Amino acid sequence: MSTATLLLFILASAVAIVTPGPTVLLAMSNGSRHGVRVACWGMAGAVLADMILVGAVASGLGVLLAASEVAFQAVKWVGAAYLAWLGWKMLRSDAAFVMPADDAGARHASGFKLGLRSFMVALTNPKALLFMSAFLPQFINPAAPLFAQYATLAAVLALMNVATMLAYATLGAQLVRAFRGAGLRWMNRVCGSLMMGLAATLALYRRGAP
Repeated sequence: MSTATLLLFILASAVAIVTPGPTVLLAMSNGSRHGVRVACWGMAGAVLADMILVGAVASGLGVLLAASEVAFQAVKWVGAAYLAWLGWKMLRSDAAFVMPADDAGARHASGFKLGLRSFMVALTNPKALLFMSAFLPQFINPAAPLFAQYATLAAVLALMNVATMLAYATLGAQLVRAFRGAGLRWMNRVCGSLMMGLAATLALYRRGAP
């Protein structure tokens, strides 16, 4: 893979990554409720899911999902239902600002839950897999070793995703610190509403849609 191809991939990916999606909204919500350090667990879960999706594209599973209507519909509705449930929980959440617990075990338990939540959100979004299936191969040279190329693209995506989610988590934490309880109520309602909107968009999504 040439340097020019890699730079083009970074520029093309930046637009999609910076635009707030479910995992980015979760990062902002986690940062506002638990602080940036604990929110990093959620980022790790989202990145792990992205790596699995890249592996699925490299192995051809993305093509299978696109070809199977039953599989596509199953993943789509599970993902939409999960996003709607998370959005509803955010809307109903109280305004208590939960700082990371002093106890290491409590931090671990809370962090694992956030990581699993972000992992499931990213993994049950068929739009992400279909997008990667159409997008990533454009930057792959079929005459060169495929594993190294897909590993490079996966590493770049991971770094860009972490940087974006970290920025949003920091923004969420700073907004809540500035506005206290009112800030968290506002953050919960905005993130919850957007999350439910994304759930509705996913539920209405068709594979032939742009």
